[in-house]
Amino acid sequence: MVDQRQTVIVLQLGEMVGVKTTPGLYFKIPLVQNVRYFDSRILTLDSVEPERFITAEKKNIMVDSFVKWRIADVKQYYISVGGDEIRAKTRLMQTVNSSMREEFGKRTINEVVSGERDKIMKALSQKADLDARKIGVQVLDVRLKRVDFPTEISESVYRRMDAERKRVANELRATGNAESEKIRADADRQREVTLADAYRDAQKIKGKGDAKASAIYAAAFGRNTEFYAFYRSMDAYKQSFKNKSDVMVVDPSSSFFKYLKGSSKATK
Repeated sequence: MVDQRQTVIVLQLGEMVGVKTTPGLYFKIPLVQNVRYFDSRILTLDSVEPERFITAEKKNIMVDSFVKWRIADVKQYYISVGGDEIRAKTRLMQTVNSSMREEFGKRTINEVVSGERDKIMKALSQKADLDARKIGVQVLDVRLKRVDFPTEISESVYRRMDAERKRVANELRATGNAESEKIRADADRQREVTLADAYRDAQKIKGKGDAKASAIYAAAFGRNTEFYAFYRSMDAYKQSFKNKSDVMVVDPSSSFFKYLKGSSKATK
């Protein structure tokens, strides 16, 4: 019985006498013939650990990859590797690693990581497929899962990146502080200018008010000097004797009591 996912080789006394690729039921001679089953589906060859390669800049990189392959010619596959999948995978991995070493050796880190990654994978697929055909295998695709620096290099790169980010952050902070100081200084200047202008205008208004008040006082004093003197004396008395506890020591003959003396004489 041949499954649609399988290809079968018929062996007679250890010699290959037939290949069955179409699903269905077939007959074999008991005891004389036996069959070997092979998976005809697309298989995956995944690298166990990242491989180290050297770029054109003589710098190490770690590459993690996988290969998609399948058995294209089961007869040639059986003749070349004895139908042993482990041997086939070893041959494929050697071919892919050799191609990677060649491709990476012609390119810089930037080209490997991003610039020409698609071109590298296409070239790897073509070279691996060309060599794999010799053992009856078809390579459908070669993919780079991860391209990174070795641990010892990654740490120095990360430290350099961290230092660069800190430098940029410090520059931005310094620029921000300078701008804030400039804004603060401008605000303080505007505040001082506003206060000075307000004080100037207030003094102008106050001066005009004092001048007007003096003019009114002068006009009133000019009309009746005696009444004006009397009014001012009454106001002085009122302010001087505002509280009962107020005490004043003044010579009775002082002019301060001029109108009090006159009022007492008038009363008498």
